[in-house]
Amino acid sequence: MTSFDVIAVPTKVADLVRATMKAPGYGHPAHTEVATGHGPCRHCLRTFEIGVERRILFTFDPFREVGCPPLPGPIFVHAEPCNRFDPQSGYPEQLRAHPVTLQAFASGRRMVGEERVEGGRVENVIDQFLGDADVQYLLVRDTEAGCFDFRIERAG
Repeated sequence: MTSFDVIAVPTKVADLVRATMKAPGYGHPAHTEVATGHGPCRHCLRTFEIGVERRILFTFDPFREVGCPPLPGPIFVHAEPCNRFDPQSGYPEQLRAHPVTLQAFASGRRMVGEERVEGGRVENVIDQFLGDADVQYLLVRDTEAGCFDFRIERAG
């Protein structure tokens, strides 16, 4: 059991995008393409099979459930339904090979820390940030592309 939960994009969001081909909350058109990059799918948190799997690009606000004002950006989900990542599964193994930037946020969406991590050794950084009582959650971003991957919260 880990000291944190990994919060992927909700199933209702992924299903809505697949059904309407529009970004929830914004109505912007979504775009489907064959994967040209590793991803990951923000719902199952698996990397895409480049040149094989189809993915949907759409606008998403990672702060929608945790604070205002909005800060939307582009993310991908599999075009075909997939199972949402289990929050208690620990850090996604397929993503350890990719550099990430962890951003720690306190109330009011105030960023109180940021650290770039390579080599998949993220647990110590996560525990350090979540050990600060002011930190409410972390956003994990792809360091190279800068886009949102998933959120981390204290377990339970």
